[in-house]
Amino acid sequence: MQKINKIGVLYGGSSSEREISIQSGEGVHKAILDLGYNSDLIEFNNLKDLSELSNYDFIFIALHGFEGEGGQIQKNLDDLNILYSGSNSQCCKNTWNKKLTKQILNHNNINTPIWYEVSKLPSVKSHHTKLSSSCFDMFRPFNAIFLKPQEDGSSIDIFKITNDENSISAIQKCLNPNRPFIYEEYISGKEFTVTIIDNICLPPIEIISKNEFYDYDAKYLSDDTLLIEAKLNKKELIEINSISINAFNALNCKGWARVDLIQDIDGEFYVIEINTVPGMTSHSCVPKSGSFSGLSYNEVVEKIIDASF
Repeated sequence: MQKINKIGVLYGGSSSEREISIQSGEGVHKAILDLGYNSDLIEFNNLKDLSELSNYDFIFIALHGFEGEGGQIQKNLDDLNILYSGSNSQCCKNTWNKKLTKQILNHNNINTPIWYEVSKLPSVKSHHTKLSSSCFDMFRPFNAIFLKPQEDGSSIDIFKITNDENSISAIQKCLNPNRPFIYEEYISGKEFTVTIIDNICLPPIEIISKNEFYDYDAKYLSDDTLLIEAKLNKKELIEINSISINAFNALNCKGWARVDLIQDIDGEFYVIEINTVPGMTSHSCVPKSGSFSGLSYNEVVEKIIDASF
């Protein structure tokens, strides 16, 4: 591994995930100091010029949302020959966009729920408006579908839809309806997430929420959400790890990532999405998964740094 001493932790930003990024950055920064490196917390919004980051041997990206996960920051750092944690620009662009992720997964024969894309959501004048489009006809066989923005994180503007009425309600509640969305097949089953660091899967986590799905409230606010070590048999464990590694490699991820999956009632696994800059708060899935294999928070951070070279 290249010798590094001074590490900058990039965090904050202006996205809907700013508060989570602040918690992630503060946690990572403390861990890096504990590990014996020199480290500075760097608020992304305060950077006037990214060339300022050339003063560091390495940048740990704890910046969530488009600013940290959309690929532009990675391209800029590459152009400046600055080393950083995680995947490259093209990978981040592909994983940040749910449509592109699904296209790549399909091309590589990796299960993902079927979907239909729209350039923006239809306007809704009142709760009496009836929506009709080919996407709804396509999903008629299913009891429910998800409405998701093609690009966003932390379950922002994601809604479970079971009829025309709550599809209208979902559109009315959207923070930003004038952007590309996907309608996605709802698969009833168990939710899992697999952390991968340096091409090694940490113990899978099963996510148990009292909410309809793992939404923003379930992720960051509710005390009722459980993140438990997945109780899978040997065959299932081999399968979920294999699918996760295949997805990681298909998207050309590097260093670390988190793969989110659903297992349906027949035992089939489906990849929902891949996160290239997962949360690193004290309650986040990555450090929790590390704890199941005996790793401390600091040791997880160290492994992520080592895997980035």
